[in-house]
Amino acid sequence: MKNKFIKLGIFWLSVLGAIHVAKVVKAEPTSTLTVLVNGVRQHNSRVCLRVFSNEKGFPLRNEGEVQSGCTPITGNVVKKQFHGLKAGTYAVAVIDDKNGDGQLNTDWLGIPKEGFGISRNPTVSITTGTPKFQDASFVLDKNTIISITMKYSLD
Repeated sequence: MKNKFIKLGIFWLSVLGAIHVAKVVKAEPTSTLTVLVNGVRQHNSRVCLRVFSNEKGFPLRNEGEVQSGCTPITGNVVKKQFHGLKAGTYAVAVIDDKNGDGQLNTDWLGIPKEGFGISRNPTVSITTGTPKFQDASFVLDKNTIISITMKYSLD
């Protein structure tokens, strides 16, 4: 009789253990960001994009970026998608990478020599300076599409 209780106890412990192991882990839903870059002039280079989730490194340095990528230019509009992002606040920086170095090249005054763009298309001038994350940020939900206008000079 004692063996029967021991076997029954082992059986139930096994069942409970299996239930515990088989619990479905709730995965955090992810989102897709689609970026449309309009007004691209160069047709023999590529557009490089960086997605940031905070102000660290934004918009010129790659520290703080959560995803990035380049895509060849095939027309006046370039489309790039970023998958697997968590819902939240983001900003995007874009360059027309004429020389293929993955960086925005500037003159000795810091004025861009290549095309550039920032999400929410803030004014970029000598008086406004480099846009801040909060001026370029947007809320990403399940599937978000943003448009960025490429600039080839300061505003």
